[in-house]
Amino acid sequence: MTRRPRIVLYNPRAVFYTMPLALIALASALDRSRFEVVMIDGRLEADPVARVVEATRGALCLGVTVLTGAPIHDALAVSRAVKAAHPGCTVVWGGWHPSLFAHECLREPAVDVAVVGQGEDTLAEIASRLDNGEPIAGCRGTLVRDGAATTSGLPRPLRDLNELPRHDYALIPVETYFAHKRRRQIDYISSQGCRFRCAFCADPAVYQRAWSGLAPERIAEEAVELSRRYGMEELAFQDETFFTHTARIDGLAGEFLERGLRVAWTATLRADQACRMGEALFAKAVRSGLRRVMVGVEAGSQETLDRLIKDVTVEQVIKTAELCARHDVGAIFNFIVGFPGESDTSVEATLALAKRLRGMHTHFETPIFYYRPYPGNPLADAARADGYAFPQGLDAWADFDYVGARGPWITPSRWRRVERFKFYTRHAWQPGKWRWPLRAASRWRCERDWYAFPVEKALVELVRRPEQVS
Repeated sequence: MTRRPRIVLYNPRAVFYTMPLALIALASALDRSRFEVVMIDGRLEADPVARVVEATRGALCLGVTVLTGAPIHDALAVSRAVKAAHPGCTVVWGGWHPSLFAHECLREPAVDVAVVGQGEDTLAEIASRLDNGEPIAGCRGTLVRDGAATTSGLPRPLRDLNELPRHDYALIPVETYFAHKRRRQIDYISSQGCRFRCAFCADPAVYQRAWSGLAPERIAEEAVELSRRYGMEELAFQDETFFTHTARIDGLAGEFLERGLRVAWTATLRADQACRMGEALFAKAVRSGLRRVMVGVEAGSQETLDRLIKDVTVEQVIKTAELCARHDVGAIFNFIVGFPGESDTSVEATLALAKRLRGMHTHFETPIFYYRPYPGNPLADAARADGYAFPQGLDAWADFDYVGARGPWITPSRWRRVERFKFYTRHAWQPGKWRWPLRAASRWRCERDWYAFPVEKALVELVRRPEQVS
């Protein structure tokens, strides 16, 4: 029997345990009667470098999905080790970082090809060309190193997801992810792209504001099968904008109800989408299993929201929170402060709205992040024009922290106020029998908007790491 050419797919180490959906999608779209596909998740390996080097011995290529930040360190270590051990193995990088920084990625000698945008058809074509001994240069959706030069293929349009194969979860150890998550939760992608135009987001630069979503019938059919096979208790939709079309949500909720699917589900939700859904459709979604949403609010000032081209109003945010509270749906309302030139008035409006939302329901959360420019959008372009220096090179981008770090527009005094605010608003409405002393003190502070001399925060941080309580 002829041995099939091997393709190794690698997911770099990270601090979260979301299932490697990108690699599942890529592997599911490959012709596995023609290729042997090996998937390796660095988060599950004691020695990921050794594991990948061994797996790529004699392999056709190594595909690595790369997010900006710490995962780049691991992606570089693995790619460099493979290239050193097996110089003939083609190393392909795809994902968000290569999609935005393809030329920069190819300046790394261990990377041969950068995939830009949707990768299923692109990787399949790369594999076919390599197997046939054909050059990769000219493959749509790629940037390829050709000696000292690079060759760029034409952009590959976003393909209708309904035309792509189902994601095969048998490719991963599902029970292992359940154990790490501490819940029987399956991650799922039902759409790609985003039609909105937020001035701080890189999505439009990658997908050109295109969007494609699976049909409700297919989602429901797959959800029933996943529930039957893996005993999942929650389905986590990892879409950028899950509620883009109300008709699709109506159809999906109907399918879940009709099939008797008894699984909780969670998804991202824009405030304007919630308002367009209305009470009846939202209630139907809840009956079908909707239990938690994530809402990107960003700012509490309408002036700032307009500057961000968020196309959402503060009133819509409040109505969304009221809708979730009435239906007992948990919500994470994400905020960002510290935009270039943002006034103290705008920051205070954001804190005020965050506190208002946090107090509306026990299961509401209001995380606050600090803005750090990420290329591919008007706000970042403006920051660059004003002299902001972006990281240069992959090693520098590997140290880029857009979650915990802050940009130069947040002063030390502003940072202290926001950090104290985050601590007290988190604990002021935190449930739990033994939390009442901290809850009472935090509520007292929040009601008076007074966060000076944060002795409670200091005491808690004596026994717990700061990142656990901020």
